Amino acid sequence: MKGLRWRYTRLPSQVEDTPSGEWSEEEEEEEEEKEAAPALAPEDPVEPQLVEASQLSLHLPPSVTGHSWSLAFCTARDGFSLRSLYRQMEGHSGPALLALKDQDGQMFGAFSSSAFRLSKGFYGTGETFLFSFSPQLKVFKWTGSNSFFVKGDVDSLMLGSGSGQFGLWLDGDLYHGGSHPCATFNNEVLARQEQFCIKELEAWVLS
Repeated sequence: MKGLRWRYTRLPSQVEDTPSGEWSEEEEEEEEEKEAAPALAPEDPVEPQLVEASQLSLHLPPSVTGHSWSLAFCTARDGFSLRSLYRQMEGHSGPALLALKDQDGQMFGAFSSSAFRLSKGFYGTGETFLFSFSPQLKVFKWTGSNSFFVKGDVDSLMLGSGSGQFGLWLDGDLYHGGSHPCATFNNEVLARQEQFCIKELEAWVLS
């Protein structure tokens, strides 16, 4: 299972002065090669970083397969705010992927057939599902028992419901969350405990 991908840049080693106070011919050639080499531009992530994207792709709808993903929101860049997540989702109507890691290191999330937004009621389609890595990937798809897919309030985001419980919910500060078995997805508790604290969160949309 992959976590965040960190890229490291090796610092140039210090060059020791030669007795004559000048660089040798080999050192001059190396320096010229360094100056001539074009600087590599940092790569933008092209797939979700918090989850094993290759495994998850097998469960995505055919309409999504083959498309690239664009990072719309992440707590490391945009802060811990549900309002910010909604704001970054504006203008996107298509599918969205939510991936998060809690303070225990557990990774889980949801695929939504529609971008996350404020709503008066539940929205979405049966393509929506929940998933977790514990540590192997488990996917919880729509059971057909109800249509409580996604609901976005100012103070919370909810996915899946039944008997007053939510399959996954996040608070307005994107710090606390919860997961319970629900009729929509017949899911297990996604985290190690029903209540959890969020360490990192990403929301992706189709490019």
